[in-house]
Amino acid sequence: MKKMLVVEDDDLSQKMLKKIFSKDFDIDCCNSSEEFYDKYNNVRYEIIIMDISLKGSKHGLDLIKEIRFLPLYAKTPIICLTAHARAKTRMEAIESGSDLFIAKPVSNQDLKDAVSSLLNMKLR
Repeated sequence: MKKMLVVEDDDLSQKMLKKIFSKDFDIDCCNSSEEFYDKYNNVRYEIIIMDISLKGSKHGLDLIKEIRFLPLYAKTPIICLTAHARAKTRMEAIESGSDLFIAKPVSNQDLKDAVSSLLNMKLR
């Protein structure tokens, strides 16, 4: 089964994402930058959903920048899913290396479609 990493500090959002994607993915969740390092160093993920605001010493945009410098994850699709919906934040997310920026709230179907689309693009 494909692996998904959800980097999200809100427990309810983690549960919602697990519910949406559990049929198609084996999902690991973490809520801080420190927990993120433990996860992504040990597993190969097909896709990452990243929030901007996290517990710990770094925020999601910092982690996305770091991910893009790692050969193993240079082409891994990353969705920035956040409540920070300002245009400036959207630009910062894309400049950091996010493939897609989605502002919360978002419909379950739109999120599923976004994940499917990014994974299909990766296969080409």
